[in-house]
Amino acid sequence: MPDAILITPLHILYLIGVLVILGVMILRKDTPAVCIAFLFLLGTVGLGSMAGGVQVVFRAILYAAVQFMEIIATIALVTALSGCLSDLGSDRLLMAPMAGIMKTPALTWWILGFSMLLFSLFLWPSPSVALVGAIMLPFAVKAGLNPLFAAMAMNLFGHGVALSYDLVIQGAPAISAGAAGIETSAVLSEGKYLFWIMGGVTVLSAFLLNRKQISASAVPTDPQGREGAVPASFSPAARILAVLTPLAFLADILFMVLFHLSGSEATSIVSGTAVILMCVGAAAGFGKQCLEKITSYLTDGFLFAVRIFAPVIVIGAFFFLGGEGISSIMGIPETSGIMTDWAVWLSRHVPLNRYAAAALELAVGALTGLDGSGFSGLPLTGSLAATFGSATGASVPILASLGQIAAIFVGGGTIVPWGLIPVAAICGVSPLKLARANLLPVFLGFAAVFVCACVLLSS
Repeated sequence: MPDAILITPLHILYLIGVLVILGVMILRKDTPAVCIAFLFLLGTVGLGSMAGGVQVVFRAILYAAVQFMEIIATIALVTALSGCLSDLGSDRLLMAPMAGIMKTPALTWWILGFSMLLFSLFLWPSPSVALVGAIMLPFAVKAGLNPLFAAMAMNLFGHGVALSYDLVIQGAPAISAGAAGIETSAVLSEGKYLFWIMGGVTVLSAFLLNRKQISASAVPTDPQGREGAVPASFSPAARILAVLTPLAFLADILFMVLFHLSGSEATSIVSGTAVILMCVGAAAGFGKQCLEKITSYLTDGFLFAVRIFAPVIVIGAFFFLGGEGISSIMGIPETSGIMTDWAVWLSRHVPLNRYAAAALELAVGALTGLDGSGFSGLPLTGSLAATFGSATGASVPILASLGQIAAIFVGGGTIVPWGLIPVAAICGVSPLKLARANLLPVFLGFAAVFVCACVLLSS
């Protein structure tokens, strides 16, 4: 960590911007206009001119758009496949076997969540969103589960529980442990109760707080159990794609496991498979018109993805300015980010004991997560865990686990809207609305995990 952090007017203005934006979110209002205003102010202060402020508005938005391009393309291609499946009727064929399992919205919520958890432990959440969304989401909606609650289940179980624990791939605990100077196994073993408490309280509170709405979201069904919307017969192309789609994605999973692919590499496999399946389906189902149909599906997919991303790119532009993106956007060298500076400053100006150290780990992890990358804050939370542990005699793995949980739950994709985009786009809901729905369950999880940490640190 740096020996000294100098808090400048730029730091103070950025912190004010964060508080204002969070306040606007709590009031359930849109925030892009506020983000643009603070981008201009930050650029004016940081570069010393109004012209600089104008330039920073554009540069920050462009920087955010580039960062999001992989996700935009993934959502577009999966949406294109979904359109082809729907036109051919393959989606209805795929839904039929699941009708007997996903009987109620409440049961469907848990099935969807645990499926996402299992996939995410082995593949990480980003490719898992595409897989679960393409294969299981239509079943969930057919069972009567509101898309918002489907998105919440996928998001909390995947980007929250699975990514924060990261038991199988162990990317997150390896970074935390490396920065803290301990073994990865120590984080996983000594911190396991924290991960379990955080995950359990978050998903249980999310379900219980929304239980009535989840149950009430059921669509009327035929009392005889018939599915009137399903036609008596399907075209050969529909049947081919209905069989080929799950087999292709299953092959993707096996390929990723065998060759240890994760993150961007795994996402590219899923996205590439989606677009190839779409082309095969269009060719089999529409013959001479397939070229026009493929263009139409791709156009609709990208229009949908951009429509979902447009406001979030602007919001992300502001928060990327708080991380390492400030070097590219404003040309300020040798900085790890405004929010990282605030986190370090906070750690040096709060009196320490074991419980204060635990609270600081949570706070610092959450602050670093606001830049939208849960993993970027782990080197800081890990090094702080080593510092706090040495100063107070507290367990370093426990403290590192706390910081890891906070950084990933906030920045990895359950609170900051741009981290929610893959799930929100697949489910067709607003990422801002999903972020607000996640807020209370995640904060209840933070409260529970802090109490648990205090108990473990005192023993």
